[in-house]
Amino acid sequence: MTQTTQHTQTRPAGSAAGALAAADGERPVREHTLALTLSYNGAPFSGFARQPGQLTVQGDVEAALELLFRRPIETTCAGRTDAGVHALGQVVSFDVDDVDIAGRSLPSLRRSLNALTNDAITVREVEPKQKGFSARFDAQAREYHYHLCVDSTAPIFMKDFSWFVPGGLDVSAMEAGAQYLLGEHDFKSFCMAASAVGKPTNRNVREISFHPETVLGENILAIKVVGNAFLHSMVRTIVGTLVMVGKGQRPSSWVGEVLEARDRQAAGENAPAQGLVFWRVIY
Repeated sequence: MTQTTQHTQTRPAGSAAGALAAADGERPVREHTLALTLSYNGAPFSGFARQPGQLTVQGDVEAALELLFRRPIETTCAGRTDAGVHALGQVVSFDVDDVDIAGRSLPSLRRSLNALTNDAITVREVEPKQKGFSARFDAQAREYHYHLCVDSTAPIFMKDFSWFVPGGLDVSAMEAGAQYLLGEHDFKSFCMAASAVGKPTNRNVREISFHPETVLGENILAIKVVGNAFLHSMVRTIVGTLVMVGKGQRPSSWVGEVLEARDRQAAGENAPAQGLVFWRVIY
């Protein structure tokens, strides 16, 4: 999604010319870029991106912004998340002008947005950015965490935020398999086939690491994946493939074969959406 920028003659804020423009019904000329840091529970949403007739994170946030500023506001996100995927540190940028923000502090704007957006969304920060900042194009890397529940019994507290994989996993084998995915590669095997048609599928994965955690007494294996950008369902397919290795269903070297195949059918299943969290964006 591209941002639109108004190009008009600049006038000093508060000048007579600016007052005359406001009186004539023109929008003021000086623009500002703001960024929101969002956390959301992805369960009620049909993904991040706006879709007609569907509840989406972007659609809900833009509806709240339109109520506040009394005009449509187009947003750009750091990374689109699929239906059911959560976020801790999604970043959304948009442009406003002098009239939009007149008399509004950033804390009051945050409070208003939290009052107007869906209960499954929290606006954690509202920050001023350099004019023209893009949450998407200025991002250097994205970090995702995938949570596996590795207890012998099904989770209660992490049920909606993890994939229950009983029976134990060979984490050393998963770590060995993950080594094949580090660096820049063609990840066509690890994305939804339809989304790869006619599009570049090379990405650079900086890190895949494994972190045992205990959350409310439940044993979780968090898989941290950091890369410059990700294809549709790429992290979930990486996790599903590594879980097959961890279960002993495939050797670690198989991950390299999957990568070389450049065919989605060569990889493992898509890990369930509820275990994935868009953790943060690195700028």
